[in-house]
Amino acid sequence: MQIYDISQELFGCAVFPGDPAPRREILSEIAAGAACNLTAFSMCAHNGTHIDAPFHFLHDGKTIEQIPLTKLVGPAFVAAHTGTLTADDAAAILSRACRHAPEAVRRILIKGKAVVSLEAAEVFAKAKIDLLGNESQTVGPETAPMAVHRLLLGREIVLLEGIRLQEVPEGVYLLSAAPLSLTGADGSPCRAILLDMQA
Repeated sequence: MQIYDISQELFGCAVFPGDPAPRREILSEIAAGAACNLTAFSMCAHNGTHIDAPFHFLHDGKTIEQIPLTKLVGPAFVAAHTGTLTADDAAAILSRACRHAPEAVRRILIKGKAVVSLEAAEVFAKAKIDLLGNESQTVGPETAPMAVHRLLLGREIVLLEGIRLQEVPEGVYLLSAAPLSLTGADGSPCRAILLDMQA
């Protein structure tokens, strides 16, 4: 078995333009004579590798602790793509996933510098997938992410953003991307990993 850590390191992570970056505060240090090392930190729920809950763009949407973990843990398909995904691209990704392992179609992870168009999002929504992940800090165009978010989150498709897949070959893996249990939150950081059970 091989484990791929597909998460960003938090304090040096990519940050969506306009969001506050994570900050670390050292409260005590053994080197300075304290009994223990103690750290506090603050961050935006959407820094680094994170989950978007429907509440992020939908007033009546589910908050992060209401998302079933079954959406976030299970077989997933990693598909390589560069550029804007069209409806045909999305359909092709779903077809490849189905050929590899039908159960992996529920969780799609897009490897590369890719943007999910509204038309591609409609294909994923129609397929009733559980989760869509990408390497960008947002699904959809960075300058206008709302339409894609509202469509996917409105269908309760969980978004896993800011993953890192450079070292992961295209194929089927076991995904674990459980968020922190933050009652009432619109998103949460997570430690996302992929397991290659065949390695």
